[in-house]
Amino acid sequence: MLKNNNFIERSIMGALSFLKESVFADEYALRKGLLQSLDPRIKAATFLLFIIQAILIKDILILLCLYALCLSLACLSKINLGFFLKRTWIFIPLFSLFIAIPALFSVFTPGETLAVIDLLGFKLIITRQGFFGALLFVTRVITSVSFAVLLSITTKHFELLKALRIFKVPQIFVMILGMCYRYIYLFMEIIENTYTAIKSRVGLEVHYKRGQRIVALNIAFLWYRSYRLNEEVYNAMLSRGYDGEPVILHDFKTSAKDWLWLFFVIILFMGLTYLGAKARV
Repeated sequence: MLKNNNFIERSIMGALSFLKESVFADEYALRKGLLQSLDPRIKAATFLLFIIQAILIKDILILLCLYALCLSLACLSKINLGFFLKRTWIFIPLFSLFIAIPALFSVFTPGETLAVIDLLGFKLIITRQGFFGALLFVTRVITSVSFAVLLSITTKHFELLKALRIFKVPQIFVMILGMCYRYIYLFMEIIENTYTAIKSRVGLEVHYKRGQRIVALNIAFLWYRSYRLNEEVYNAMLSRGYDGEPVILHDFKTSAKDWLWLFFVIILFMGLTYLGAKARV
């Protein structure tokens, strides 16, 4: 029983640690790298161009070059590649991979036979069109997610929210993002403290029926406490003058470096668009 409880404890603490590391990586935004030194408005606009480019391009080789550019920007911005890859390859890209798997087979994507899999007497045919279609889809998702994550890592939270408002993103959407950012950390702390309190009062060994009762009671209490905490956080924000608009201590200022970056991205965008159109022909 001790071994199982240690496994549960390691799983809970490991998940909480991963979420904290993934969501609250503000130390990367404070580093002196290439992207951190850019104006958040220019950076947000150029990364939007990168994401649009990844969505529009239908050539896998060009997409891979765009992804390589994203990894290069991460290195120039002093982002640990292990941390970055772990954050960008989990959840959405893996989910998109499972979505793309059915498109491999001739049942969903008829075309030229690429491979035949004999599974329990059934022959599953992988088509060339299905394989490259699935590969294009997954590569496109990974590239888009990587640019979005890189933008969030290299930009301070409040600066990113203010940049979104400058681009006319609805206030209610920005306010919800700000609330979620503040609340998720507190929610994770509550889960961690609740588990520690249960372990200190109940011990490591407990009958499964009592354990189910303890878990059920704590789920109900956690929901109630979360609701109360949500109201308290919002009221605390209002009492400090929050009116739905993100506030930072300094105004945005553009420099020659920002305009050079914008010019480079526009030229790159036009060049990749031309290469993509030429490849389709």
